Amino acid sequence: MVALVTAPPDRAGEIAGTLVGEHLAACVNVVSGVSSTYRWRGDVQRATEALLVVKTTAALVEPIRARLADIHPDEVFELVALDVVSGNPAYLDWIRLSVRES
Repeated sequence: MVALVTAPPDRAGEIAGTLVGEHLAACVNVVSGVSSTYRWRGDVQRATEALLVVKTTAALVEPIRARLADIHPDEVFELVALDVVSGNPAYLDWIRLSVRES
């Protein structure tokens, strides 16, 4: 799975470190300077955020959501999980071996 999470730039590294450190993700890329435009409470908002690209397994999406509920500063945080249908088999094996599905 690849999960997309946005976060305030000053918290993105901490969130990435927590997910990898707790074996919920094999790798998290932090893409800085993402410009987001969204509707919140009836108004159009704009923000500069960091995009976290989280490499994990399907079994860990719910534990990641629960952990983000504890550590993410946003009231309603983004978490969108996408199925990976193909990839480098060795890399996909590394992801499975790097996370702890318990």
